[in-house]
Amino acid sequence: MSRPILTYYCCVISLIALIFLGLAWELWLAPIKPGGSALALKILPLLAPLFGILRRNVYTYQWASMLILAYLAEGLVRAYADTGPSAYLAATEIALATVFFAASIAYVRGSRPGGMRIR
Repeated sequence: MSRPILTYYCCVISLIALIFLGLAWELWLAPIKPGGSALALKILPLLAPLFGILRRNVYTYQWASMLILAYLAEGLVRAYADTGPSAYLAATEIALATVFFAASIAYVRGSRPGGMRIR
């Protein structure tokens, strides 16, 4: 069973970067309320798949690819609605969520018996 190493690292790096971005965004860089907000708790769902992703559990990649779409949607909404630094942070969230989604789909497809097949 082939497991693509590049997609693994893309998933790990983008997921960890999303966790740090979410914390930094809501606590220091551009919080909704001065001094930070409880919106920093939005990163808690990202911690759930972290160990499964690190252990290369294919099932975790499958459900985490659906979870990440909520962060993509948040990034799209905030990039459109927010201004200033928050809009740039939202664009970064969009990029990281997109990388994770594409890499996790590629990882799952590449871990099937026979590897990736292009039809």
